Formats: sequence, structure tokens, C-alpha cells
Amino acid sequence: MAEAAIPIIGGTGALGYGLALRWALAGYPVVLGSRDAKRAAEAATKLSEAVPEAEIEGMANAEAAKQGPLVVMSVPFRAQSENLNNLRDTLEPGQLLVDCTVPLAAAVSGKATRSLGVWQGSAAQQAQEMVPEGVTVVAAFHTVGAPDLADRNTVLDEDVLLCGERKADKARVAELVEAIPGLRAVNAGPLEMARIVEQLTPLLISINVRYKVHAGMRITGLPDSAHWE
Repeated sequence: MAEAAIPIIGGTGALGYGLALRWALAGYPVVLGSRDAKRAAEAATKLSEAVPEAEIEGMANAEAAKQGPLVVMSVPFRAQSENLNNLRDTLEPGQLLVDCTVPLAAAVSGKATRSLGVWQGSAAQQAQEMVPEGVTVVAAFHTVGAPDLADRNTVLDEDVLLCGERKADKARVAELVEAIPGLRAVNAGPLEMARIVEQLTPLLISINVRYKVHAGMRITGLPDSAHWE
């Protein structure tokens, strides 16, 4: 049975492209979305050259979001609301939106080591408020560095914290997380916990700048099996 395509809204950005590369290497069809269809097509061509055996397409965001049951949103915080508004008539009940958005102060010309307050509590909760009824949001990929994802020679060894209301939804995302060698999915609780997880990004940015590394997160003491449940 063929794997469903993974549409990535903001797939031409650093994080989106890095995820696309890793999933393409794992054998998943990938659809790169962008506000500019031409830019999406150019990024898809570049990725196809890097992974010739992969199924890769580039489309405008609205068209890309129709291509799979699970849609990844990897856009800067300043673009989250705009993109969600533009997808109101595209996302359908039953789809799962994986939100990677972090409300960094850089969105308003501030420091990347600071975060912004979000009225709903977190960017993920804002996304859940904005998507059409029947679309579910799971927060993920806040602590994985885009440069490491985009470098296929980098060996990953870190955890991805998943926040969402239903275990079954997080299980679907966990499968994609662990399709990338070196990543482990960890159930971090309900969606409201995203307000804490999103704050880890500026913390890691500060650490990375100070030590000139690409640090990640690792949760110790978990059981070897069913660690994300």
C-alpha cells in the first residue's frame, strides 16, 4: 500500500524543506507548499535532484493542503494566521494539522531568544481555534533544528514532543516522527502543553548561540517501548 503524501505548508522554508528531505529519504511522497506556486515548484525540483527516487511535487499552499489527510504547517509565527485564514475553505473535517509554529519575538523584529504572548495560550491553540470544525491540531517539531534536518549527513539523536487532545492523533504523528532515523516521539500531553513546549525553542536558540552547536532535546528514563503513549 502506497504511503499517503505529506503536504507541507511553508515547505520552501528552512524547517519545512528539512522535514521534506528527511521524509523523502524515508520513502514518503512529499508535497511542498508555498504562497508562490513557482517557488514551490523550484524547491520541489531542488529536492528531487537531492533524492531522485522520491515522489515530490510543489504547489501553492491551498492546493498542497488537499493532497493528504495529514498536513504539516511550518511557517513563521507572523505568517501563521494569514495561512490559516487562506486555508479555511481548503482544510476538511477529518484532516490532521501538525503545527510547528513558534511565537518568537523575531516575528516583530525582536530577539529570537524571546517569545511572544499568544492570547489563546500557544500558537498551536491559536491554530486549533482558527481551523475549520472537524480539523484537529497536534503540535510537534518545535525543538528540532532546521539545519540538522536539511543536512542529510547529520546523524539525529533527539526527541520530538507531541501535544494534542487524542492519543490516536498523536500516534499518527509519532509514526511520521519516527520514520526519520534518530528522532523519537514523546507524548507531552494535551494541546495546552504546547505553551510550554513552544518556549523550549528560544531556550535552545540561546544555548546554540552560546555554545555554537545545534543542540536538541532528549527526555531520559522513558520505557523502551510505547514511549509516546
